[in-house]
Amino acid sequence: MSTTMTVRIENDVKDRLEGLAAATQRSKSFLAAEAIRQYVETNEWQIREVQAALREADAGDFASEADVDALARKWDVNAR
Repeated sequence: MSTTMTVRIENDVKDRLEGLAAATQRSKSFLAAEAIRQYVETNEWQIREVQAALREADAGDFASEADVDALARKWDVNAR
């Protein structure tokens, strides 16, 4: 199921979208919907990961200094 919504975009973005639609033989609507879907998925993932990290931090679930040093040695970088 889908629905219709109206969005305002800059003229140059509209022109670029039209060019992309012509080049890919897709509709502007398809490309816009795909872009919004990907944006929403990426941002939902990022928010979930931040929330999970905050829960871990609130629980005191941190890497020890020895863990960080071991990881730095593994990747041969100076973490300090």
